[in-house]
Amino acid sequence: MINWTGVFPAVTTKLKADGSLDLDATRRSVDRLVVNGVSAVIMLPMLGENASLRADEREAVIEAARDVVAGRVPVLTGLADLSEDAAAAAARDYRRMGVDGLMLFPSLAYRTDPRETVAWYRAVGAASDLPIMIYNNPLAYRVDVGPDELEALADVDTIMCVKEECGDPRRITDIYNRVGDRYAVFCGIDDLIVESVAVGAVGWVSGMTNVWPAECVALFEMCKADRYAEARALYRLLMPAFHLDTSVKLVQYIKFAEHLVYGAPEHVRRPRLDLVGEERAEVEAVVKAAIAALKQRAAKAA
Repeated sequence: MINWTGVFPAVTTKLKADGSLDLDATRRSVDRLVVNGVSAVIMLPMLGENASLRADEREAVIEAARDVVAGRVPVLTGLADLSEDAAAAAARDYRRMGVDGLMLFPSLAYRTDPRETVAWYRAVGAASDLPIMIYNNPLAYRVDVGPDELEALADVDTIMCVKEECGDPRRITDIYNRVGDRYAVFCGIDDLIVESVAVGAVGWVSGMTNVWPAECVALFEMCKADRYAEARALYRLLMPAFHLDTSVKLVQYIKFAEHLVYGAPEHVRRPRLDLVGEERAEVEAVVKAAIAALKQRAAKAA
């Protein structure tokens, strides 16, 4: 059973310089997340380069995560596919692999209209008994699962949660006004987490938690406990780095930040390329400023 609250990092898939999987580094990063207090891990999200991996590679990543987690927290996986039949088959495959839940993307092949969007989530929701988090990111995928669609899907028992990433925290209140507490609503954007919890988000699917898990968990817990003065101070410190989560190159940016903070490999799968030149220097400056500010904060607290 998944307790749908807390920080659920969207985990990066570690790769070697030649683009092959680095499962040892992936295991180390997942263990680091669990030790630092996350409530679940989401493997193979967009940030985990899901669409760039082969089916056998995705299975290897899931197996590695399940082995290292060893039941300490739930293991979810992103499910991104082209056709309804393929997505339903993938849901059954992930059930066989032993994952605890799915974060389900809209169809990657086609921009569905509202009726088609509801049909997609309904069909995949019926394909297995795995609980589902809807991945709603209309800015990236141009498909919006809003209050109307969530109301239409309310009878699908496997759909438990929505990762809300439309960019407007007012959407959270609109969801609660339409369907009450039917779904757990998670913030899906790092630089909106404080605002989102303030209006009722109960969880956070986070990219930068890969980089600073203890700090991100602490930030979420401050918000959850209404300790907003403390939360604002930490939020302001991390905000420039959190903005990196909203870029089209968030995979490269977050992997590079992980490399700078704890030495994880930064390599990505083509067509993505590692950062170079001025762009690399700009990201490095943002991350190193956050590293310095966190050290200063820790020194003051000591």
